[in-house]
Amino acid sequence: MSLKTKAFIYQFICFAILFIGARFLLDMYSSLSGFWLPATAFVIGTLLSPKFQVVNTNQGQKMFMKWMFVKGIKEVK
Repeated sequence: MSLKTKAFIYQFICFAILFIGARFLLDMYSSLSGFWLPATAFVIGTLLSPKFQVVNTNQGQKMFMKWMFVKGIKEVK
């Protein structure tokens, strides 16, 4: 599996976990309903999920992650 595919899968899994969690919490603790419930969960998931990117370097391809809760950019693989 290529690193670009892994980065896409990691990013999707992180977003999905945050989206489902946000939707559940909003459903339980807010009065949102209809379109606004998944739309708000989508925005929360998009803003809070880490971003993965593959970069070509002199040593080959490397995957990096940037997240608002971690200072700086971290090398994943």
